Amino acid sequence: MVEALVATAVAVGSAGIVYVMAAARVVKQYERGVVFRLGKLRGSVRGPGFTLILPLADRLHKVNMQIVTMPVPAQDGITRDNVTVRVDAVIYFKVVDPADAVIQVEDYRFAVSQMAQTSLRSIIGKSDLDDLLSNREKLNQGLELMIDSPAMGWGVQIDRVEIKDVSLPETMKRSMARQAEADRERRARVINADAELQASKKLAEAAGVMSKEPAALQLRLLQTVVAVAAEKNSTLVLPFPVELLRFLERAAPQQVFPAPATDAPAVDVPAVNASEPEAPGAQAHSELGIEAPPAEPPSIP
Repeated sequence: MVEALVATAVAVGSAGIVYVMAAARVVKQYERGVVFRLGKLRGSVRGPGFTLILPLADRLHKVNMQIVTMPVPAQDGITRDNVTVRVDAVIYFKVVDPADAVIQVEDYRFAVSQMAQTSLRSIIGKSDLDDLLSNREKLNQGLELMIDSPAMGWGVQIDRVEIKDVSLPETMKRSMARQAEADRERRARVINADAELQASKKLAEAAGVMSKEPAALQLRLLQTVVAVAAEKNSTLVLPFPVELLRFLERAAPQQVFPAPATDAPAVDVPAVNASEPEAPGAQAHSELGIEAPPAEPPSIP
């Protein structure tokens, strides 16, 4: 009799140990447990630690509550200003409702990934190239709102979305490089022109001061000689006063140059009395430059 009781106790104890081993579950700190009993959601979400379920009837799903970092594959698209680009991004999200993450969607990770890709293509088509390159904060916020709206129904919260890289065609890269180079050259020319303007104003002021004090010009000349001599070269600089050149220019006499001689011979043209008519032969000889013989007086019969 005693042996039968001992055997029964041992059998019951073994069955209890097997039951506990089959029913025991451990949920980690960063996990939550969702229990289904015969396919129906059972009670509330199980917290971290040791928990028991009904063997063969209950099924425990563990949901990770950590922030998930998921890369979004590069997407090809055409911007609003008709530029073909290739953009990739990264998305950070976490599960806030484990029951909805298990019940509302089959695989919340795959669903979030597909939603991120379609939203990225949509944001590329609505944006300009300059916005993709320089105004990424605004685009990141737009992507976050586009993905977070349907994800909330899946028990998932989008924490952050970041655009990583924007790949441009080689022709567009060369065009942008030329544009940047031209802009830098324009700035350099403007700065040089401004420097020349300021230097000319200062030189004009210095010239005004030196015109009032002639000794200042001599001192400046001596400083220039010292600067040239400090270079340790073989050039010899002799300052020549400008006032001396001006004095020599004023003292130089005015030279009168003779009129240039011509090769044509001089021709004596006799004076013609206006009161007496000129003979036809004399007029012809005068036009040819030949002296006509004196006219004989008429003979009186």
